[in-house]
Amino acid sequence: MTFDAAPAADRTDRSFLFVLGSSRSDGNSEILARAAAAHLPADVPQRWVDLNRLTLPDFQDGRHEVAGREPGETEELLRRATVEATDVVIVSPLYWYSLSAQTKRYLDYWSGWLNVPGSDFKERMAGGTLWGVSVMADDDHRVADGLGTTLNHSAAYLRMRFGGVLTGTGSRAGRVRADEGAMLRARTFFEGATPLALFPYEEAAGAVA
Repeated sequence: MTFDAAPAADRTDRSFLFVLGSSRSDGNSEILARAAAAHLPADVPQRWVDLNRLTLPDFQDGRHEVAGREPGETEELLRRATVEATDVVIVSPLYWYSLSAQTKRYLDYWSGWLNVPGSDFKERMAGGTLWGVSVMADDDHRVADGLGTTLNHSAAYLRMRFGGVLTGTGSRAGRVRADEGAMLRARTFFEGATPLALFPYEEAAGAVA
């Protein structure tokens, strides 16, 4: 398994968890995410988790089972890494206009962590910030709107903030480095606004009010 944590001698009140969801290591989305992470303050802890290297079975919904589901060691480490971070960054290439299978499975596990007896998962996630980083073959990044919607709504359900999605263009390995606009946006991405994530009906109600 890979739970890569940067040294953090002088901790601040923020800590970042980067969740890598590509089927290949050192992919374009990871390259772009690391470019953005390089501009975080040096005293902000970073932890990197590569889902493709974890032994994590497909999620099984056990909400209606009599006996509670016992999480495995890897799952528990992943859960703890998630709730201990103030900022969770989903790093996923655009696969069929949505998240990768590895990333979707990770979010499915959130459902299980919500329903563990005595769980405080929702309470601990509330007020944190969810971010996204995604690289795609298309030059028009509007094709990734579905991925952004998934992340926004997931954040809204947990009453988290949403920092948006940093997008780039690149198909062949390393190609995103040639996307000057994406690399420039990466420099200040984590300095962007992080409003409370809202569902569309909440936004509409706010506009009426």
